[in-house]
Amino acid sequence: MCGRFFRHGVSWEEYHNALNLIHPNGIQPPEPAYNIAPTQYAPIIRMAPEGEDVPRHAIQMAPAMWGLVPSWWKKPLSEKKFSTFNARSEGLEASNTFRGPFRHHRCLIPASGFYEWTGPKGKKQPYAIGLRNRRWFCFAGLWDRAMIDGSEIDTFTILTTKPNDLMAGLHTRMPVILHPSDYRTWLDADNRKVEHLYEPFPTADMHAWPVNPAVGNVRNQGPQLIEEA
Repeated sequence: MCGRFFRHGVSWEEYHNALNLIHPNGIQPPEPAYNIAPTQYAPIIRMAPEGEDVPRHAIQMAPAMWGLVPSWWKKPLSEKKFSTFNARSEGLEASNTFRGPFRHHRCLIPASGFYEWTGPKGKKQPYAIGLRNRRWFCFAGLWDRAMIDGSEIDTFTILTTKPNDLMAGLHTRMPVILHPSDYRTWLDADNRKVEHLYEPFPTADMHAWPVNPAVGNVRNQGPQLIEEA
């Protein structure tokens, strides 16, 4: 499960070095964000959709809303009652919601860490979870484009998998975190043999620390949210 994440500031040079990402002319890289929640917009990295004025097979960054809306959804978003901010990596090709995006619209979601809560109801303690010696990394995700009320909307979901030893004490699921060497493999929609990418990220390369409960309010922002409580 991943219902909240954060991202430090990352330069275009860093994105380019990791992914050969196209630099948008005159546009600054995304600002840091420390309390990203479902229904908010966040940058995703994807293969440029056909028809866009960019080189073939180019990798681009684009804004998308967190909470995938499948292309076949035509009703107002207020009528969508099923949750799609996470997608179980098991059984993607059997899912009416995620089968199409898995085959055609895979993406990466840049992040520096995520949050989980544990403990008794009413006294849950939030934890921030990140990678050791890595300022940023990417979740595996899916995106889709739907036409809602006459306007196109791009949305995304974060894939989840079984927990590693660190996460098992916090939650029954964890996001699929990709190694940089696998970024291109995941983005290549022609490659269907990607089950090995769903393995939990190594416990030894991750760490978790308690943070202030203020992170529970999505209106709270700032780097102080990830300071150890």
